[in-house]
Amino acid sequence: MRRRLINSTLAVVLVVIAVFGVSLVIVETRTISSSAQESVDLEALRIVSIVDSRLIGGEPVNPDILSEQSGAKRYAQIHIPGRDTIEIGTRPEGDVTRGLAEGERGETVVVEESRSVVTAEVGRTLMIIGAVALLAVVAAVLLAVRQANKLTSPLTDLAETAERLGSGDPRPRHKRYGVPELDRVADVLDASAERIARMLTAERRLAADASHQLRTPLTALSMRLEEVALADDLDTVKEEATIALTQVERLTDVVERLLTNSRDPRTGSAVAFDLDEVIKQQLEEWRPAYRSAGRAIVHSGKQGMRAVGTPGAVAQVLAALIENSLMHGGGTVALRTRVTGNQSVIEVTDEGPGVPADLGARIFERAVSGRSSTGIGLAVARDLAEADGGRLELLQQHPPVFALFLSREVRSVADKQRDRPVR
Repeated sequence: MRRRLINSTLAVVLVVIAVFGVSLVIVETRTISSSAQESVDLEALRIVSIVDSRLIGGEPVNPDILSEQSGAKRYAQIHIPGRDTIEIGTRPEGDVTRGLAEGERGETVVVEESRSVVTAEVGRTLMIIGAVALLAVVAAVLLAVRQANKLTSPLTDLAETAERLGSGDPRPRHKRYGVPELDRVADVLDASAERIARMLTAERRLAADASHQLRTPLTALSMRLEEVALADDLDTVKEEATIALTQVERLTDVVERLLTNSRDPRTGSAVAFDLDEVIKQQLEEWRPAYRSAGRAIVHSGKQGMRAVGTPGAVAQVLAALIENSLMHGGGTVALRTRVTGNQSVIEVTDEGPGVPADLGARIFERAVSGRSSTGIGLAVARDLAEADGGRLELLQQHPPVFALFLSREVRSVADKQRDRPVR
């Protein structure tokens, strides 16, 4: 491309030089010839006027006097009737430029100048024009090389950026070149790089969330299946199988919820549900783990609460808080339910050391953990709560108190009367 730009620029310059150079040469040649002819004619008139004045005054006319008074530098012939021809200067050879003038007493003056003088002048003019044309060509080549570099260097950079995107490096370069078209391409590549980076981040986040969220349900399911394999009583097998199927359904809900939240975190399937059922299910699922750790998990507070949200998402948020207390807390874990305004609140607290002061404001950020854990659980729990219009907060650091705020179900008077028992 660089060679093409240089060749095209040079071709344009050469065409312009050829057109205007030839025209200028023709004009200058004619101008020099006309100037030489005019100069010869003027010299002939000047000599004839001197001859007239001397003849009228009865003064002698000879070559020395005429040459001195006229300052003639060219060859001249003076023809006076009845006298010999007078010559001034040396007669030129070859082609000449001739000027003729006649006086009042019949005398004629012929001035001649060699054409070589005109040719030499034309040659000097051509040399000047040629030098200017050569300088123009050199300047055009330099400008073409500079312009080619200005255009090809950004294209090389853009090609390298595209190659980096193809090789999996989505970092935008934010480099611009001062050429609107090239800057537009750079904008598009940077925007594509940012989109690819977001997609890669979302995929890695989904993989990490899935690994974290599926770990506990899979462990619980594995324990149930082991109990089924070891049980001899048919009723026990049926009971454990039923519980295992329930956990499979919850596992499916977790997967669907993760996929939905990865596509659009604002997408929710909020419904009115019984909060006590979700809390009861979580207590039954986590009691064996707490019993094995020599700890207890209890529930207190307001009963019969109904909230608006996604039961599966709420269960995952509570599971993350309960697991966090099991791993990082101590003593008894308590779930307390209460109502504040138009919101239902579930508080999860334990008797452990609490959240370090330096992590209080960052506890819900990804990869932030007080111990050697992934730091994903609380971040995912917060995202799930916000997807249903709720929120997850750390109300107190010592002892730790996490609170899940959910919208309460708004029930009309007719609904309350319909639900009232008939006596």
